[in-house]
Amino acid sequence: MVVIGAGLAGLSAACHLAGAGYDVVVVEREASPGGRAGRIVRDGYTFDTGPTVMTMPGLLADVVGAAGARLEDLLPMVRLDPAYRAVYADGSVIQVRAGHDAMHEEIASTCGPADAAAFDDFVEWLRDLYELEMPHFIDRNFDSPLDLVSSPAVTARLLRMGGFRRLGPVVAQRFRDERLRRLFSFQAMYAGLPPSRALAIYAVITYMDSVAGVYFPEGGMGAIPVAMAQAAVAAGAEFHWGTTAYEVLRGPNGRVAAVDVGGGERLRADAVVCTLDIPVAYERLLPGLRGPRAVRRGRYSPSAVVWHVGVEGAPPPVAAHHNIHFAQEWDSSFDALIGELRLMPDPSRLVTIPSVTDPSLAAKGGSTLYVLEPVPHLGGSVDWGRERHPMRERLASFLATHGYPTDVVTEELVTPLEWQAMGMASGTPFALAHTFFQTGPFRPSNVERRMPGLVFAGSGTVPGVGVPMVLISGRLAAERVRSYLPLSDRRARAEVS
Repeated sequence: MVVIGAGLAGLSAACHLAGAGYDVVVVEREASPGGRAGRIVRDGYTFDTGPTVMTMPGLLADVVGAAGARLEDLLPMVRLDPAYRAVYADGSVIQVRAGHDAMHEEIASTCGPADAAAFDDFVEWLRDLYELEMPHFIDRNFDSPLDLVSSPAVTARLLRMGGFRRLGPVVAQRFRDERLRRLFSFQAMYAGLPPSRALAIYAVITYMDSVAGVYFPEGGMGAIPVAMAQAAVAAGAEFHWGTTAYEVLRGPNGRVAAVDVGGGERLRADAVVCTLDIPVAYERLLPGLRGPRAVRRGRYSPSAVVWHVGVEGAPPPVAAHHNIHFAQEWDSSFDALIGELRLMPDPSRLVTIPSVTDPSLAAKGGSTLYVLEPVPHLGGSVDWGRERHPMRERLASFLATHGYPTDVVTEELVTPLEWQAMGMASGTPFALAHTFFQTGPFRPSNVERRMPGLVFAGSGTVPGVGVPMVLISGRLAAERVRSYLPLSDRRARAEVS
């Protein structure tokens, strides 16, 4: 069988399938693994081009474990403390500390004992929500919206917990301090929604990073796909680097038969796991197949401008690995970004400095910075040809204002146009927004029933966006393949013909 794409989803599927005994070939257009979780090495600086926040390392351990490897042998990690440094417009700071007790004390000292006590109850609620959602709504395949009511007791419990209320008001009800309300609800933006409109079920993202912890692998986030590829190879998977998939081909029976990789070469396959962004997959690889409505008319998450910048000098001593700078405006900025598809008038920004944790990621005496500002996807009216330079200047001014070094040695600015050129629909790396009708069984399915044997994985299908979700997506895709093509009936194969 063939896996198209060596990003996190494809590597997860490859590990699960190769570990189960399938003959797996992974085709990847780049020369190394990573996909969206890639890296740039330039002038002594190493930049992670995709996700910068690693949570739930146990899920990654499950992936490489399926291939017979141990995560601790492949990829040492450290837990970040603080996970984040939150900086507010009034100059105040709250550290998201590692461990319940440490965070309780942080809140008590910055916000008062009442909110510290509220945090204890909040953590218990988050943990219960996570333990309920993970097996029933996240880590499972759906065949129909009716699957949502297959466990009425679970749904009823989720209703009682307030999971279908709005996240922002649920968090606001628990905390008096507005700063905590923002700190524990901004994660809704990962789901493509403002906290005021996101369902409270997405508080599981808050649980993953604010309670379960944020980690950083030795060598940076780009070391994750490298470790996964090593595990897959050890389990028997074969990788074809620098190889582009051009079309998924059917056999006379309409089932998946091969993948055209150009130059007259085809890889025969009884099943294919495709990890391209789903609208792009239909456009480029599946001629004659029209994407489902959720793919053609879906609502997309906001995008982001990311400025990778290698600078001379060290960050201010107060800086952490991850630094969130919350702007004064909140609801109005989300209204502009998501409702009106225009730039935030008062943007909040993330500054990640991986060289704080791993100095080898920067040139001697320098720092590696990752600066992110949420921006509209390409459905808006922003002219990125014209806006590119002003955006870069605003980000540079922001860094200087907050004491970060700005003597630039090397840099790379990524706008929605670059995301689109990398194959991401609507120029966003965050795929379809997690509205209710783009979640669970309403999200584009990971099975294309008109072409038996074709399975999707990645952030555009179930369960959704983020490193934990994408790792699960690969496992769910592997589960689909194993159901479609049991080894006991016929050995999966992929060979050059």
